[in-house]
Amino acid sequence: MTGPGPGPRDVEDLLRLHAPQVLGALVRRYGHFDAAEDAVQEALLAAAGQWPRDGVPANPRGWLIRVASRRLTDALRAEAARARREERAVRLEPREVRAAPADDDALTLLFLCCDPGLPPAGRVALTLRAVGGLTTAEIARAHLVPEATMAQRISRAKARLREAGADRTFRPPGPEDRDARLASVLQVLYLIFNEGYTATSGPALHRADLAREAIRLTRTVRRLLPREGAVTGLLALMLLTEARSAARTGPHGELVPLDEQDRTRWDRAAIAEGTALVEEALTEGPPGPYQLQAAIAALHDEAPDAAGTDWPQILALYDVLVARSPGPDPMAELGRAVALAMVEGPEAGLAALAALEPRLARSHRLAAVRGHLLERAGDPKGAAGAYRAAARATLSLPERRYLQTRAARLDP
Repeated sequence: MTGPGPGPRDVEDLLRLHAPQVLGALVRRYGHFDAAEDAVQEALLAAAGQWPRDGVPANPRGWLIRVASRRLTDALRAEAARARREERAVRLEPREVRAAPADDDALTLLFLCCDPGLPPAGRVALTLRAVGGLTTAEIARAHLVPEATMAQRISRAKARLREAGADRTFRPPGPEDRDARLASVLQVLYLIFNEGYTATSGPALHRADLAREAIRLTRTVRRLLPREGAVTGLLALMLLTEARSAARTGPHGELVPLDEQDRTRWDRAAIAEGTALVEEALTEGPPGPYQLQAAIAALHDEAPDAAGTDWPQILALYDVLVARSPGPDPMAELGRAVALAMVEGPEAGLAALAALEPRLARSHRLAAVRGHLLERAGDPKGAAGAYRAAARATLSLPERRYLQTRAARLDP
């Protein structure tokens, strides 16, 4: 052990970093995804109680693997005994789990969670839980379903993996199902990043640990698949978006909208890297949703100020994005409505919002955008009402305070 002294937050960050790597190592060695995840959770709880008191081990990942491996083999022995399979239990004596490169295990775990035998919703939920570290409640909020429904969805996904035996062969997918799994992996990474960049609930606007983890995993995918335009585009989108994070909140944690941010606080190195990746991604085949969103983010980041934003070009990109999306994408259409309002006036944007109402009636973002456009159109009372409706609908405290403040300024 190193000397004591790490705080709870330091330990939490360390555990979040190693959890998917440890789970990947156990599944690679033993299979049994659901039992392995339970064992890893027990090891994480043991570390959370022991490390702040005794100090962090010199090899924290190895410590977690050893403890989780013991818990898992104990559980499997008990299961084998109950099922009268004593000979199987004999072979499950704890052994040293070979430590593969951390990125390999995390990436393979991503592909396992995105097994094509699982329904799409189950792939997303299971990966967010096992790799992204989100709670079941957070995943449920992101998908606008009750927590009990999401818990059942995750349990069913684990059961499907167990029944199919997919967790017993822990290796990257073959060429026959690579594209389907990669698309699902990228969707999950995008959701993890979004939860980190704008938390769906709680007192903090930004969960930097999740955003960093999504970027790290996306870098890993790109390193192994360097010529995939969608992967490159997603990494560019994350970097260009995360580059603004330092300017998104004020001194007291209050939300600062994009057009009011101090752009000198933006991360210019991340913007330069993201812009270069956009240019590369656009040469790697027809642009898909991630490449197009990254190109939009680059136009925002390259503008010298809010007034200098190239809104006509952004609107043109949104037109392509909406047209090329594989299915209806209300959030892309919401972004297009904002761009349309900036180019043709708020009334045009409000008309576009009206068409979105049936699909986004429960979204606080629709109400927030309506408030913004009504304010620009000279209807302060209507804007204040829309801001208050948005404030009631969001679970994010910084967003709620911001929306309430906008409403109070317009209609004291």
